[in-house]
Amino acid sequence: MAYVQRVRRPFWQRSRDETVEERPAAEVTPVSTRPRVVSQVIWFVAGVVLILLAFRFVLSLLGANTTNSFAHFIYTTSHPFVAPFFGLFSYNDIRYGVSRFEVYTLVAMAVYAAVAWILAYLADIGRR
Repeated sequence: MAYVQRVRRPFWQRSRDETVEERPAAEVTPVSTRPRVVSQVIWFVAGVVLILLAFRFVLSLLGANTTNSFAHFIYTTSHPFVAPFFGLFSYNDIRYGVSRFEVYTLVAMAVYAAVAWILAYLADIGRR
């Protein structure tokens, strides 16, 4: 079935008895109707990791007490995602419960967002 494009002048330039002209549009390449499930899953997982790291950053910035169950959960859950970046800035003193600015957490967030963007782009490359 051909795609039909409506062509008409703006309403302020039309007369009352003017009809809308319909003409077939140029050939349009169909876009894949395949759902973008893979890229949506990638962004969902990346969103969960990024939210977890954001909570970690805010809790460490405010010096959250690690005996609190919520802070302990956030620190232990996000530790595997931040651990590769611990030695990046020579921070050998990793203490919890003290207010500090965790640059490595921000770098981890940037790296995981970039990796998710690249993976989602590669997953959707066939749709373009």
